[in-house]
Amino acid sequence: MSGSIARGVRRLTVAALVAAMLGVAAAPPAYATPTVDSAGWLRTGVADLHALGITGVQALARDGVRENYARAGTADLATGAPVPRDGYFRMGSNTKTFAAVVVLQLVGEGRLRLDDTVERWLPGLVTGNGNDGRRITVRQLLQHTSGLYNYTWDLPGLSSAEGYARHRFDHYDPEELVALALAHPPNFAPGTSWDYSNTNYILAGMLIERVTGRTWAVELRNRVLRPLGLTETSSPGDRAHLPEPHAKGYQQWEPGGPLDDTTRFNTTMAYAAGDLVSTPSDLVRFWQALHQGRLLAPAQLAEMRRTVLAETFQEYQPGARYGLGIMWAPNACGGYWSHGGDVPGTSTVNGVTDDGRRAVVLSLTTQLAEEEAALAVLRRSDEVVEDALCGSGG
Repeated sequence: MSGSIARGVRRLTVAALVAAMLGVAAAPPAYATPTVDSAGWLRTGVADLHALGITGVQALARDGVRENYARAGTADLATGAPVPRDGYFRMGSNTKTFAAVVVLQLVGEGRLRLDDTVERWLPGLVTGNGNDGRRITVRQLLQHTSGLYNYTWDLPGLSSAEGYARHRFDHYDPEELVALALAHPPNFAPGTSWDYSNTNYILAGMLIERVTGRTWAVELRNRVLRPLGLTETSSPGDRAHLPEPHAKGYQQWEPGGPLDDTTRFNTTMAYAAGDLVSTPSDLVRFWQALHQGRLLAPAQLAEMRRTVLAETFQEYQPGARYGLGIMWAPNACGGYWSHGGDVPGTSTVNGVTDDGRRAVVLSLTTQLAEEEAALAVLRRSDEVVEDALCGSGG
């Protein structure tokens, strides 16, 4: 998922740009020497992120078919093993872009409309405490303008080290996650403002299943993964482990606190809002294919790119705008598209140019707990993305 870790790890799926993974930069272990495989500017970027306290970093940048890859740090604090090349990681809220693609494909097939209400497809589900599925549209779910409360604030497994240890293997049905949100009144009336809420994409996943009669994982595989040959990307369901090879994820729950191994947990807590596992090579391929028009017809890609101001992200990402499962942000060469992701112990940062020619993916296997340190990581990550997309890295 993605999200600001500022108020604990509970905001599991805010966009990674804003995912200001606020935490104290723990000193990297002395044995975690950067491993380099690529151009100097990318090597420098990942080494800098490691020096800021990220235990392991891997980055892949592609310009057309030319690739640059770099990694730094360690995959395991106990053994000092190097970060694996093209290792698996949890992409968190970048999952939302995949879910939005599936919904928009269904729109292109005439099987639903963006202006359909949630009540039309999930009757009687969104109700109570001022919540009303008759007033919320599919577009508003994908755009984060529904006003629905973000259920991840109430997940016990994201609040503390103790909560994580107790609840990390819990299974959640999507209906349970929606119920957590509906215990609260909406943040605003549908369509009147913007705020990031993972609840929107739990409902989007349920909508996909209602329209198609098949699971989110099956529709994802048939519509996106197989056509693009993304053999290293999957929705794991109740599987708590990561495929090999992978670097371990580490969560710092309190400023100055220890780094806890949070590699294994049940991602049904995230479902279509943030459950996917991937590799840098698969994820770069996805971003390029999406913006080269290989997944959506022109009309649906245009809808995805219709943005509104990401109001609650402006403090961290001035000028950021959100479309349908995708974010736009300004940079030195105009602007770029992305969707970050955070889960306990791991952050995903990425970006792609409008024509899909240039794309970059970074996987960072530490979530820090002190705001200034986390913002430093965020800023340096953004610089690496800008270097990759604007050509300033060489």
